[in-house]
Amino acid sequence: MKKLIAVLLGTVLMVSGCGSPKATGGAKEGKYSSDTLKLYNWGEYMGENLISDFEDQFGVKVIVEYFDSNEMMYTKLQAGDAYDVIVPSDYMIERLIKDNALMKLDKSKIPNISNLAEGLPSTDVDPENDYTVPYFWGSVGIVYNKNTVPKELIEEEGFNILKNTDYKGKIYMYDSERDSFMVALKALGYSMNTEDEGEIEEAYQWLKELNDTMQPTYVTDEVIDNMMNGDKDLAVVYSGDATVVLDENPDMAFIMPKEGTNVWSDSMVIPANSENPELAHEFINYVLTYDASYGNSETVGYASSNQEVLDEMTAQGGLYYENEAYLPRTGYEKDEVFKDNAVLKQKLAELWIKVKASK
Repeated sequence: MKKLIAVLLGTVLMVSGCGSPKATGGAKEGKYSSDTLKLYNWGEYMGENLISDFEDQFGVKVIVEYFDSNEMMYTKLQAGDAYDVIVPSDYMIERLIKDNALMKLDKSKIPNISNLAEGLPSTDVDPENDYTVPYFWGSVGIVYNKNTVPKELIEEEGFNILKNTDYKGKIYMYDSERDSFMVALKALGYSMNTEDEGEIEEAYQWLKELNDTMQPTYVTDEVIDNMMNGDKDLAVVYSGDATVVLDENPDMAFIMPKEGTNVWSDSMVIPANSENPELAHEFINYVLTYDASYGNSETVGYASSNQEVLDEMTAQGGLYYENEAYLPRTGYEKDEVFKDNAVLKQKLAELWIKVKASK
């Protein structure tokens, strides 16, 4: 949840690993079932050198495919496609565990799990990280122009600022049914995981009224460049994207509204049909190292799951020092993690189409 971008199916450059003095030759020594790791990840979600450095250090090659939604990833797994590591979001992990589609981790092979940051969003389905190792985490909030939107006003109104007619025509809404209904439900004081039909109807009417009166522009990843350029006063944005916006445009600020919001994590997991689980454990352990985690976070802008990297990024002089969007809020009782509910998601998708079609 997080950067939803155009799918870039393909492979990353494969190298033999013989050019690095660090290469372990693990595949040749029979440590792994093969010298190839198959990784399925979100697009533009890795440090520039993550894959090549792993290949060089361990004398293996990595084939990477990209997905642009959890549902796309789930469909491929259901079709029998085999990957060694995938990086789904919290609610999809819940579904995969229910499906018995994930392999239980051997944490003795992931000693760097001790590097995990405090305050990471937890899920009821895997509180002890038996199946999951967090990769990135973040939240959803509002990026706003400090010159046109008073901080005190947005603190007071929270998500309802999006219906303040002073900003008519000056709003970006994220084009996602689940995120948009989260905004509406939180603005109304309800759980974003509600199944109450009356509350869902109220949220639908809230979004319909916003559409009819505020002339919002619906966007996905273009919100990053657009808010860098100061095109609108307000935008619903994922925290990692907001981090980049704030880093490039000092007129912009970020807030996680008082009514609560979605906090999420994407985690590395090993599918039950993995053909190379030994190398999969090696890769997961590698991603948790300081260098790999730093490179990922530096490139992507989302909060690292490595505590040392988090501390350095946010310390005085750090890359994201005083960047309000980088470090997600923790321990706030009104924040929530999405639960898996395919029926509810379908219903919200149908209502979202009606919202955008209204006049």
